[in-house]
Order: sequence, then structure tokens, then C-alpha cells
Amino acid sequence: MWEQNYSPIANNLFASAAIAALPIVVLLYAIGIGRVSAWKSSLLGLAGAVLVAAIAYRMPLKLIVSSALYGAVFGSFPIFWIVFWAIVLYRITVDTGKFEILKSSIGHLTQDRNLQALLIAFAFGAFLEGAAGFGTPVAVAAAILGGLGFSAFNAAGICLLANTAPVAFGSIAIPLVTLAATTGLPIEDLSRHVGRLCAPVSFFIPAYLVLVLSGLQGLRRVWPAALVCGGSFAAVQFSVSNFIGPYLTDILGSLAAVVSIVALLRVWHPGERLRADNPYTTREILFAWSPYLLLVITILLWSIDSIKARLNAVSLDIRWPGLHNLVLQVPPVTAKVAPYAAVYRFRYLAEAGTACAVATVLAALLLRVSPSQYARIGLESARQLRFSYVSIISVLALAFVMNYSGATGTLGLAFASTGKAFPFFSAMLGWLGVFLTGSDTSSNALFGGLQQITAHRLGLNAALMASANSAGGVMGKMISLQSISVAAAAAGLASHEEPKLFRFTLKHSMFLAAVIGLLALLYAYA
Repeated sequence: MWEQNYSPIANNLFASAAIAALPIVVLLYAIGIGRVSAWKSSLLGLAGAVLVAAIAYRMPLKLIVSSALYGAVFGSFPIFWIVFWAIVLYRITVDTGKFEILKSSIGHLTQDRNLQALLIAFAFGAFLEGAAGFGTPVAVAAAILGGLGFSAFNAAGICLLANTAPVAFGSIAIPLVTLAATTGLPIEDLSRHVGRLCAPVSFFIPAYLVLVLSGLQGLRRVWPAALVCGGSFAAVQFSVSNFIGPYLTDILGSLAAVVSIVALLRVWHPGERLRADNPYTTREILFAWSPYLLLVITILLWSIDSIKARLNAVSLDIRWPGLHNLVLQVPPVTAKVAPYAAVYRFRYLAEAGTACAVATVLAALLLRVSPSQYARIGLESARQLRFSYVSIISVLALAFVMNYSGATGTLGLAFASTGKAFPFFSAMLGWLGVFLTGSDTSSNALFGGLQQITAHRLGLNAALMASANSAGGVMGKMISLQSISVAAAAAGLASHEEPKLFRFTLKHSMFLAAVIGLLALLYAYA
């Protein structure tokens, strides 16, 4: 067994943290300053993580290789699995001509770009996040906005910004289920604290989206819609998370936002812009929306406990060769010395991506897509996503190497040493975790225990600090290279434009994470 050492450089935590951060610095420099495409930047970051693990942490080479392969496989399935089928579903609507009808149905409600962004990127995206998560909302919403005429850059950027408010409760609250399992804290307490941290931000996110998309003038024109959208979502998010539980928070909040916007548009519309005539029948519109209606149905079916249990029953739990329980985690990252598990759960039927795959098959049958046309759509989608695939598996490999080498633990301990300022940095630690892994669930699994241990040492509320990890983490979603690659591919953005997209989201991500950190400070001491 190989034991992690969190201060390998001169037994000094901060010197070690500076070295541990090198792979992240390389990645950020490459994509943010060097303007290197995401897939090349992620490979450079992975190379940096391997060198740091081998030289600074003296991790055996076989463990480095095994952890990198483990991360790459996890990036392939379930993460890329979801992205691929979401793009196939979108391509089916385009190739069958149904997307033109879908666009017309949205245009009948409103032709205003800001309102379309609120409906699709924020409200519909939040519903998909609540039901499926793991990249589905960004992939689907960015593709729809791109088809509606948004520039590829705006479609990708707006969907990344919108996919913040609902993430902590995404995929039927999987991040919080994971956080509760990791820390042993009651999920009801975590739900309440996350709701109190996220609801104030959720309230102004729609207005923030409009401000970014159209500036102050655009916000003045559609402020009633932004207010209604953010207010309804935030109110439901707060109420459900505090008084009912985490599982339906996003689904109910997103439905409230959709209903509120549609109801408002019946009595109000910005400026003098009139609704477009709709030349299509209700039946034609339903057929056009049928791929996404089928997606919603299959995802909801997959989330039913009895069905999920049956699907999970045929899953495979693979103890990752050459890694499982061969690395020892030690205090203060863990409460006691414990082997670091590496169990790859191949839930080939239970994953949301499989539900999406089933939706594509049903949509193809309903819209009379021939087997050869379906195969062609799949091949073209795979070709479109080839660079995104490299980005996703490389960043996950980087994250897993940093996790198993102890570099991530070093960075977490450096954050935990900030004393009374820890509530602020607690949120930033979650932000870092999601940036690295692309998943709030993974960040909670990674840092949840550390947050709890540090909170007890500092006399802080452990549930609040663990919740700050999750709430702060959601703001890192928009800058994770997985999300950047997914949004760019779905919107049709060229790979050389990904660095520009990263720079665009970075400033918003840091600002919103800081807001969560300040709220955590307020709740901790006020």
C-alpha cells in the first residue's frame, strides 16, 4: 500500500500546495492566456498532474497510470455517454425538419432573444438538470438556442451561466445524497442550508443572464420577466428545500418558472414587438417537441425508485485494477487512516445517458427515421464530438491523478487553514472541486469529509460548511473544461473558440462563487 503525504515539499503545507496547483495553473494558462484549445489544454494539464504526482508526491507509476485510466473511463461513461445521446436527439429533430416547427412554437410565445434565453437556458435547462444533470441541460439547451438563431458563442455562454442555480439539487439531488453519505450529516439539514445559500443567487441569475446577453438596456426592457422567472424559481427552491426535501427542488422550481413566464406573456410583452403567427397545428407542434417530451418522460421514469432499483440491479461494480484500496488516505483529510476505494460503477442501464439513448430510439420510430439515417446521425454526432471527448476524458484523468496522489488533499488543507475566513473559502474549495471534476457530486465526495472535519475544529456548523462546498461548487460548473466542451459542441462553436468561451465564463464564475462565499460567512457568524 502507498500512503498519501499532503506536505511532500519540505514538510510545508503551503509550499506543497503551490506545487500541487501546478497542473491547474498549466491548464488555466494554456486555455485562458495561451488561447490553446480545450482538448490540448486538458492534455497539458494531465501531463502536469502526472509529473507532480511522480516527482513531488513520489506516487508509484503504476498507481498514476491506473488512476488516470480510471478517470478517463469515468469521463467516457457516464459523462460523455450523456453528451453524445443529447446531441443525437437534437440532430434527429434537425434532420427530420421538426426543429423548424419547434422554433416557430417558441417564436409564437416570444421572438425576444432574452425571453427565449430565460425559457430555454434557465427554466427548461433547470428542469433537465433536476431530472438528469451531468451535462444534459447544457447539451440540450445550447443546441436548441443555436437552432433558434443565437450565435454559437452566445448560445454556449448563456447556457453555461444558466446552469448554476439548479446544480446542487441536480439529478434528483444526487450531489446532496452523495454529500450526506460522505459526511454522515442528515440530508434534510444539508438541503436546508444549500437552499438558503442558493435561493438568493437564483433570484438574480435570470436578470444577470439578460444583463450579460443584452446589457442594461435589454434588462430594462424585460425586467418583469426576469423578476418573475427568478422570483418564482427562487421561492420554490427555498420552500421545497427547507420544508419538503431536496429531491424535487429543481423540477418544481423549473416548472414554476416556466408557468410564470408563459402566464406573464399572456398579459405583457416587451416593447411593441408582437407575437409571430404560428402556421402549424397543435399536432404538428407536439410531434416537433416529441423528442424532448420523450426525453423528459424517460428521465422521469428512470428516476422512479422502483425502476431505478431494477436497473441498478444489473449494474457492474468493478474494483479498479491496480488502484482499489492500494492508496491510504490519512488525517486530517480523513478522520482516520483508511484505504482509498476505487470502485467503477458501470450502471449501463441506470444512467441518465441510457434514458436519453432510449428517447432517441423512440423519437426515431415516432418520426420515421430509418435505421440507416439513425446510424448516419450517430456517426456524424460522434465526429462532431471527437475533440470534446478528448477534453472530457483528459480532465477527468487529471482530476483522478490529483485525487489519488494526494495533491487535491493538499489544496483542500491549504483552504482549510484560513481560520475564521474559512466559511468563505469553504465555498471556494467546492468551486475548485467542480472545476477539476466537472461535477458537484464528485466535489462533494472529494471535499465533504474535509469540510466537516475542519468545521468541527473551528467550532462552525458542519452542515453549513458542507453545504457551502456544494453551493460554491455549482459556480465552478461553467468553467470546467467538460462543460466548456459540451456547450461548444452542442452550440456548434469551433474548437479554437473554446478559450474565448472559458475567459468569458471565468469572471462570472469567480464573482458568483464569491457571492456564495460571502453568504456562507454571513450565515456562519451573523
